[in-house]
Amino acid sequence: MTRMIDEQAQIAVLDYGMGNRRSVEKALEHVGASALVTDDHARLRAAAGLVVPGVGAFPRAMDNLRQLGLDQLLIERVAAGTPVLGVCLGMQLAFDSSTELGGASGLGIVPGEVRALAPSPEGEPGGLKLPHIGWNEVRFAGADSPGSCSPLIEDLPERCAFYHVHSLAPVPADDEDVLGTAEYGTPFVSAVQRGSFYGVQFHPEKSSSAGLRLLANFARICIAAAVPVAR
Repeated sequence: MTRMIDEQAQIAVLDYGMGNRRSVEKALEHVGASALVTDDHARLRAAAGLVVPGVGAFPRAMDNLRQLGLDQLLIERVAAGTPVLGVCLGMQLAFDSSTELGGASGLGIVPGEVRALAPSPEGEPGGLKLPHIGWNEVRFAGADSPGSCSPLIEDLPERCAFYHVHSLAPVPADDEDVLGTAEYGTPFVSAVQRGSFYGVQFHPEKSSSAGLRLLANFARICIAAAVPVAR
């Protein structure tokens, strides 16, 4: 196996009982990172970066985070500048709220709301089915956009296919937080960045070489953030 990063970053995968924790851990290890799945606060605070995975319903996920005290820990870590990557539901949780299952409040790290996809005009026969499952092209921010210089998408083509499984997607309040968009009948936001928080609606751990490249980029972000600044 060829390492994709020169240094080893200690990245913690948040264990809150939802989703694809082990597959994310294995993908991080594949690119050369040191990864562990944990809900231990001390280990999460000691890690160079955090990944928040997730498959399931937004309200239940938020309940799990709160019961484990991980909601405030995530807010604290992002405020301190620790790189955090949200994957699928893990990205959605960073927003102010979601309309799923009657609605629920989120972490409020990224202003905006998570809403159901609208794959076809209301009442139109033969519309696309939900959930949206499969490979879809993500169009990353162009050279004239604020997100074009994000290290998360370094060395990725401006148009690149990733594997999606979802029925909802975020609607950021600030367009400058958008890194990438895709389309499923209508456009939706598929990648975001705000401060040290990065989020993707797709599953990089299931997205072949492009997904591994993105995870390697995140590991490099974690390595850079962990290096003390010379005074």
